[in-house]
Amino acid sequence: MAEESVNPGVVTVRVAGNNALVANIAVGNQRIQIDESVEGVQHGSLNPYDHILSALGACTAITVQMYAQRKNWPLELVEVYLSHERRHPNDCANCQDDNAKLSHIKKQIRFVGDLTPEQKQRLEQISSRCPVQKTLQAGIAISSVLLDEV
Repeated sequence: MAEESVNPGVVTVRVAGNNALVANIAVGNQRIQIDESVEGVQHGSLNPYDHILSALGACTAITVQMYAQRKNWPLELVEVYLSHERRHPNDCANCQDDNAKLSHIKKQIRFVGDLTPEQKQRLEQISSRCPVQKTLQAGIAISSVLLDEV
């Protein structure tokens, strides 16, 4: 498995040797593995998109729960169902439009508790304000730096 992360807040990912479809990840003392191999899929391993959806779902549910608690609303449970798809027909139809999105995430939310329809509607609005969703919708600038071999 991967060694400790270089610095707090830094995620370290290592893929080595003939195991090119398995990534070992370290975040502080935590270890996870992303496995895109056939064996990984057969054994229920998560792929990279599963992790993105998990982060979005967790952030959504926690944001809604925190809001409901602050309002003293009787929200007992939040369930978020997410799926990801790439919409290939849109690929070339909108290729000149920088705002065209090829990837689409479908997010379905269920609230359990003695909530009014107005409260449920407000919680649905709040759900889109989670920081992960805002980051994904705004887009992310990514810079790469080549490090020297050690």
